[in-house]
Amino acid sequence: MSDDGQQQTGHEHVPSRQRRRFPGISSRAYEHPADRSALVALRKLSGFDTVFKALSGLLPERSLRLLFLSDSVRVSERQFQHLHDMLLDACYILDLEKVPPMYVTQDPQPNAMCIGLDEPIIVVTTGLVELLDEEEMRAVVGHEVGHALSGHSVYRTILLFLTSLALKVAWIPLGNLAIMAIITALREWFRKSELSADRAGLLVGQDVQASMRGLMKIAGGNHLHEMNVDAFLEQAEEYDSGGDLRDSVLKILNVLPRSHPFTTVRAAELKKWAESRDFQRIMDGHYPRRDGDKDTSVSDSFRESAASYASDVKGSKDPLMKLVSDLAGGAGDLGGRVRRGFDGFRTPPQPKQPPTDTPRDEE
Repeated sequence: MSDDGQQQTGHEHVPSRQRRRFPGISSRAYEHPADRSALVALRKLSGFDTVFKALSGLLPERSLRLLFLSDSVRVSERQFQHLHDMLLDACYILDLEKVPPMYVTQDPQPNAMCIGLDEPIIVVTTGLVELLDEEEMRAVVGHEVGHALSGHSVYRTILLFLTSLALKVAWIPLGNLAIMAIITALREWFRKSELSADRAGLLVGQDVQASMRGLMKIAGGNHLHEMNVDAFLEQAEEYDSGGDLRDSVLKILNVLPRSHPFTTVRAAELKKWAESRDFQRIMDGHYPRRDGDKDTSVSDSFRESAASYASDVKGSKDPLMKLVSDLAGGAGDLGGRVRRGFDGFRTPPQPKQPPTDTPRDEE
């Protein structure tokens, strides 16, 4: 149970370790600015709910629910009770009144997801359950509950549907191109939503080292005695700052097909947020409430998102981001910087031969 020593109706068997609870917390409290601006805009869009309820007839949501019900294990008091306890605890801490169904599916690949249009469902793989210890798994469950509270499951379901559709219409050049453009945009948003959900997992687990260990295990497997959190974070620093403009382009190409940020990047982002004033204010009980969501300004959210991207660019040590920052600041010799950054793409120049002395006629 949490630190107030009480249990909400329907949230029995919560773990005993004391943690702070956040009554009425809005998902805006932990959402990444880019994630939050997209969600606020969609929530304000007139007829948005109606459109997606109509779209639900085209999406395989009912089929997915039946699939997990028939071929996975539903978490309950009688099955995977320790996960059931974590789920109730996560919903209690984040004050999510309706506990989403949770399933364990047989898959050696460590993974978890929250999907569904009308009602979210949480799915975790056996590979993940076997990989993580209790505190690490608690952060993952909190991560998925954070997705549910933010409404991310709707867009994740659409992303899954469009990805499947893109494969079916790959033979139609323009049709596939249009769908892939939407998928690329959704993936960029979803990568930011994963950073939001990592923060929700930290609010639930309230153990930053456990969150770090979990991400490290997802990257390197169950060899914790062979790994080190500080060294893992140093990898993120090297990834951000190393190389030249060629590496910057390759980073973009590598991340485009992914729905999740790279694991070292997630760990570094979460550590930075855990050390921020925003996190401390939430832990002190000062956070946006759900009853204020309807009054949220779309323009303010977009400004925060733009400011966040600008801050990321300015603070990044990536060569391309530094170039963009210099361009925005009007730095000189940008052409020279670009040429030097891409010098590696050209054939290395041949070394100059030393000049030879030619004999002169004596006067």
